[in-house]
Amino acid sequence: MREGAARWALRRQGKDLPPLDFTARRIYIVPNRGGIGFGALLLVMLVAGLNYTNSLALFMTFLLAGFSVVAMVQCHRSLLGVQLAAISAVPAFAGGEVRVDLTLRDVTPERAADLQLTIESAGHTATTLAALDHCDGGVAALSARSPAGERGVWRMGRARLFTTAPFGLFRAWVWIHADVAALVYPRPAGQLPPPATPGDEAGSREQAEGLDEWAGLRPFRAGDSPRQVAWKAYARGAPLLVKQYHGNASRLRVFDYALLPGLDQEQRLSQLTHWVLDATARGESYSLVLPGLQLGAGQGSAHRDRCLAALAVHGIDVGPVVNTP
Repeated sequence: MREGAARWALRRQGKDLPPLDFTARRIYIVPNRGGIGFGALLLVMLVAGLNYTNSLALFMTFLLAGFSVVAMVQCHRSLLGVQLAAISAVPAFAGGEVRVDLTLRDVTPERAADLQLTIESAGHTATTLAALDHCDGGVAALSARSPAGERGVWRMGRARLFTTAPFGLFRAWVWIHADVAALVYPRPAGQLPPPATPGDEAGSREQAEGLDEWAGLRPFRAGDSPRQVAWKAYARGAPLLVKQYHGNASRLRVFDYALLPGLDQEQRLSQLTHWVLDATARGESYSLVLPGLQLGAGQGSAHRDRCLAALAVHGIDVGPVVNTP
């Protein structure tokens, strides 16, 4: 019945693309367990009042029935008029959790604090209290987490944003059928040392001109490029000097998939992931070589993300990955 209701909701609403307004047609509401128990109590009170012709009991019964109707309307209005501005997923490592971020508009902090989120993906269903990151000027940012699963691409099947506010007697919710995906990187693991650099093998750090780390100035020599001349210092009356840099070529590490014999594919990818993260943390330059793919030398978070993305989808036909940050 649950699967049938899900297919019916998808046919009725279709795929969703933010910005998305939560209209009355999109909001579903039913009594929860507390509401069913409350209704059963009202039925018992009604029967008792009629049986004993007790006007006070009947008055309390109808008063509480009116209260339940007000509670239903208030619960429905907690989602009515709210707009889903954006929804995206943040990449994660295999075995971890993918964070799903939602941005809502036209919502108060009180309404946002009571929201919960159910995320379904690849057979997994995770219900978490959506953490309210901030709510300012009617714009609320919420986040929830879902199991990442194996290496590759995590895709959200659908999400259910629901609330039981203000009295906990009813549950109102909206279905969100959006194309949300995130890369799942290999789990970083492995005990092998990183491949040695030419500088490590020579036991020294060579220097090269025109690369990235500032080393100082030296006197001009015939054949030096005019672009390397410190013209500002020369204009101040200094002799003709040339800018000198530490070269990264002697310290470039090459992380090659083929240089990991004796390991299966996933173990190799995990070891390469471990090396990439360590090299980034140390500020080193490195390149990544995979079967059919070679990423040139680089460093920093952008280069790290490119390498991790290549490791995540290696050997997998993932199709388009959309709606990621």
